[in-house]
Amino acid sequence: MPRGEEPRYGLRRFVAAVSATVILLIGVGVPVSIVAPVPQARAEVAQEQQRATDPAAIRLPSFGSSAVGVVGMPGVLAKRGPQAPRQMASITKVITMLVVLEKRPLAAGEDGPTITLGQRDVGYLDQVIAANGSWQPVQAGWRVSQRAAIETTMIPSANNYAETLAVWAYGSVPAYLDAARAFLKANGLDDTTVVDTNGLSSGDRSTPTDLVDLGRIALANPVLAATVRMATADEPNVGALENTNQLLGTDGIDGLKTGTYDTGANLLFSATRRVGDRTVRIVGVVLGARDHPTLDARVPAVVDSVVAGYHDLALAKPGQVFATYETRWGGVGRAVAAKAVSRVVWSRARVVRKASVDPITGGRKGERVGEVTYSVDGSTVVVPLVLDRDVLAAPVWWRLTHPLR
Repeated sequence: MPRGEEPRYGLRRFVAAVSATVILLIGVGVPVSIVAPVPQARAEVAQEQQRATDPAAIRLPSFGSSAVGVVGMPGVLAKRGPQAPRQMASITKVITMLVVLEKRPLAAGEDGPTITLGQRDVGYLDQVIAANGSWQPVQAGWRVSQRAAIETTMIPSANNYAETLAVWAYGSVPAYLDAARAFLKANGLDDTTVVDTNGLSSGDRSTPTDLVDLGRIALANPVLAATVRMATADEPNVGALENTNQLLGTDGIDGLKTGTYDTGANLLFSATRRVGDRTVRIVGVVLGARDHPTLDARVPAVVDSVVAGYHDLALAKPGQVFATYETRWGGVGRAVAAKAVSRVVWSRARVVRKASVDPITGGRKGERVGEVTYSVDGSTVVVPLVLDRDVLAAPVWWRLTHPLR
């Protein structure tokens, strides 16, 4: 081989080797770069948050004994005054009607069996008149439906019809009282005592807390709930009836029962009000007021103060940002609330918020990527989080230029 040709030959071999390597790298490295895993987007998530709503200030009367609660919430929201048992007066009739309906249940809209009144029922009327109690007329031979007798008992507070119904259902007053005491025990009304059917005796006694619970039980009975909201009724025998509860139809008040005795006035009341997207059923009682006008003047303020203690609390708004994604190839997206969520809460509610998101390397607008969880006074509310825009997956150019990722 002539001198000078060996270097050229070596150079050609070197170039060929480099070319083969490049071809190999292109042939193998490019596909590997394209299919190799890419890093996940970095997510900045909103910090856990805690807050509390404002406390409620319920305005119970300064006189007598009182308490107020809400259907669906145990116990009472507030109480004031002595909480020892006090005379119930005609609130006792609520117990009587519930116990009668246990023995002789009625369906909604049903009149029930016919009761034929006799001389015994006339005797109940005479006893009530002698005791200076409220009454409605009775004549032997009158025929009255069970529903009409209940309405006559509850709307004008006829003591004699309460006695008639109790004896009709149970056969005697002692048998009725046995059933009434079993009813009280079964419903946890341990501080309530009944000694008659109508509340004429001062021995019929209860506490404000027990009576709030009694109100809840009464409102859960369709027949009694419908009766106590009636301002008037027209019964075939006795004629027009007018409810003794003068607050019906004002401030959402739709029940329950008055009580009157020689030295005071009572009211077990219910009210239905709208708070945000929720209907709230309030039950309260005031015992031992001087008279009904004094008592009635204070009850609307009690109802208003309970309603004011509720908060329609917005938890999440549509599009509210809870996390931001950033990819290494320049893609940006946000995890946002998919829908509006709110809850009606009472008084000082504690709210804890915690967001969590999934790792992504890309995604489409509206794709679920996580959730935000709210703890609201022990209950849990979950709101889905979705992408607010398309987040492109790593493009080919980025994969080729970042083979080592």
